Amino acid sequence: MNQKQGRQRRARKTRAKIAELKAVRLLVHRTNLHIYAQIIDASGSKVLASASTLDKAVRATLTNGGTTAAATAIGKQIAEKAKAAGIETVAFDRSGFKYHGRVKALAEAAREGGLKF
Repeated sequence: MNQKQGRQRRARKTRAKIAELKAVRLLVHRTNLHIYAQIIDASGSKVLASASTLDKAVRATLTNGGTTAAATAIGKQIAEKAKAAGIETVAFDRSGFKYHGRVKALAEAAREGGLKF
């Protein structure tokens, strides 16, 4: 099993548990250059809010999308968008990535922004 297959296996287990709970989820995906966050409804079929380092407003303020500072900015932005959509409680879906570094920074910023998970 290579690194990608292991991450996908961990992600599958997490998503199965979140589907059992029928909870709105905060999905995080990271690449070397960017970080993405989406709020997905309980059925898993509709994206309610999204933010990423590819957004023009974010790119204007950040020089590099692959840093913890960028992840913190995205965490704050996704929390604001979730509040605007009327969402306060989510399940955190880290997509099999370790809760460390950029993923942790995004989660902590979202919590500071008012999301509960």
